[in-house]
Amino acid sequence: MTGKTETGGTEATLSYEQARDELIEVVRRLEAGGTSLEDSLALWERGEELAKVCRRWLEGARARLDAALAEEEEEEGGEGSE
Repeated sequence: MTGKTETGGTEATLSYEQARDELIEVVRRLEAGGTSLEDSLALWERGEELAKVCRRWLEGARARLDAALAEEEEEEGGEGSE
């Protein structure tokens, strides 16, 4: 259980693809059923943590894209005024 509930744990080192793939596996196991209530809750909690990791990666990617687009617009706007 190391790193499962700590924000600075293994979640910080997971790539988007790793977190997404593990999340897919968690969902598959939950949908398949056959696990105890305790195991299902643990899977649910892990899924929530993985979803947060994915969300942080996607928000970071969006911020980088927005910054790149804003920089491009500034460069285009500056060319015509010189």
